[in-house]
Amino acid sequence: LGQGLSFVGRLVGWIGDGLAILIWPVEWLRDYIERFQSPLWTDLAATAIIVSLLMFFLTGGFRNGWRALYKSIAIFAGIAFVIVVMGLDKGGLPIVDTRSWGGLLVTLVVSVTGIVASMPVGMILALGRRSTIPLIRVFSIAFIEFWRGVPLITVLFFATYMLPLFLPGNFTVDGLVRVLIGIALFAGAYNAEVIRGGLQAVPRGQAEAASALGLSYWKTTGLIVMPQALRNVIPALVNSFIALFKDTTLVLIVAIFDLLGQLRASFADPNWASPTTLFTGFAFTGIIYFVFCFGMSRYSLFVERRLNVHKNV
Repeated sequence: LGQGLSFVGRLVGWIGDGLAILIWPVEWLRDYIERFQSPLWTDLAATAIIVSLLMFFLTGGFRNGWRALYKSIAIFAGIAFVIVVMGLDKGGLPIVDTRSWGGLLVTLVVSVTGIVASMPVGMILALGRRSTIPLIRVFSIAFIEFWRGVPLITVLFFATYMLPLFLPGNFTVDGLVRVLIGIALFAGAYNAEVIRGGLQAVPRGQAEAASALGLSYWKTTGLIVMPQALRNVIPALVNSFIALFKDTTLVLIVAIFDLLGQLRASFADPNWASPTTLFTGFAFTGIIYFVFCFGMSRYSLFVERRLNVHKNV
């Protein structure tokens, strides 16, 4: 027993020495880099070097590891860019209340959040409307028809002015967050009908074949049916996204200044007043909206061709 414990003790010591040898280069690298930069950049550089080398050697080394190395370097370069832009190496940017937000930032935040958040809402509602469970089907139908029958302006007014009246006195939700939730639910109802059309276009034999192979309902839906449905309705979905991007101008009604709202507010500033301010301002804003909408339409064509490449063979 004594010899066994002695061997275990020596083994633990050997493991500790081995770990110390492995950690020593990392510590030396960190101490060396720390002479020139702040601790944040030191840790980021050391992590980037270690992770990049690990990815390089684990994916094939000098033969096949170059692509992984380049990807790792690109990722850490992007992280460094975000740190510089956000000023995180200097304590970070000051927190700005959402009531002071405006311009293109608000347009992008509202549109991107609405597009991203409305997709899962739409998929869940589309599946719920096709469900065989009466309670889920009735709830989904009622939800979709309610939000489709209400104008977006009404949704914005309710989210901004009416919803706080139903909340407890000590519970508050930021005004922009309330608007984002309302837009996401509104867009989700429209996306649900688009996705439901794609689900109906998928042949029933696809689901039956997956069921015959032993796949559950959720695996069949997530791996077989839903990908085909989304591929079928890419043009309709992108059309909804473009409409939502342009509908973000309605947030001006609830005192949130998006790109167009900020432009209209600038007309009242005497420093910007000129005979051509109105024309040039609206023309420039129109160009920005056109660039984003045209870019989304072109990207949807690229994705559609990429996913339908098998049909051209």
